[in-house]
Amino acid sequence: MPKSQERCQEIREETRNLIIKKSVLYFARHGFAGTKISELSKNIGIAQGTIYLYFESKEDLYAEIFEISDKYTRSEKLNSFAKLPITAAMKIRMLSDYLIKSLKSDEMFSASIALYTQRLLEGETDQSFYKTLEKIIKEGQKEGSVVAGNARKLSELYWGVVYLYAVKNLYTTDYAMIRSEDLSRILLEDRK
Repeated sequence: MPKSQERCQEIREETRNLIIKKSVLYFARHGFAGTKISELSKNIGIAQGTIYLYFESKEDLYAEIFEISDKYTRSEKLNSFAKLPITAAMKIRMLSDYLIKSLKSDEMFSASIALYTQRLLEGETDQSFYKTLEKIIKEGQKEGSVVAGNARKLSELYWGVVYLYAVKNLYTTDYAMIRSEDLSRILLEDRK
């Protein structure tokens, strides 16, 4: 029985979504320079030409991937924590809980964190994650709940640990995920 026009459109959308999802993970693992469309198509399990039916070039696909990964890594959630009328320590704990839960449950979130960090290192994206956390750190230092030190360096340390676990999540299955309490402890004063 011939496929309906609607079913054909569904198949096209499913194929495009498959290409995007697998490409996000592949680019996060291999970077832009390390990604060849021929290898990517093998990884996805489709013909190389199929990718070019949906995307004009590797650059076009890469741009689409970053648009999607930006949706995962937008700092809206971080900004919402920053604006809450609670202590900086509580904001940091909430952020840590959110990040660890997201890393554990969503491989696309891990890939997006990895891609965001790659872009950050290449100067291709803003530093909103770092800057917003830096403000929370300074607020906590005034309250006495956050460790002393350069707020920028502490923010970079925190996000470096998040990046490490995002990459571990993408590359290996044999690792122990950090707990949110451990992530928070990077920034918070020990209150024994």
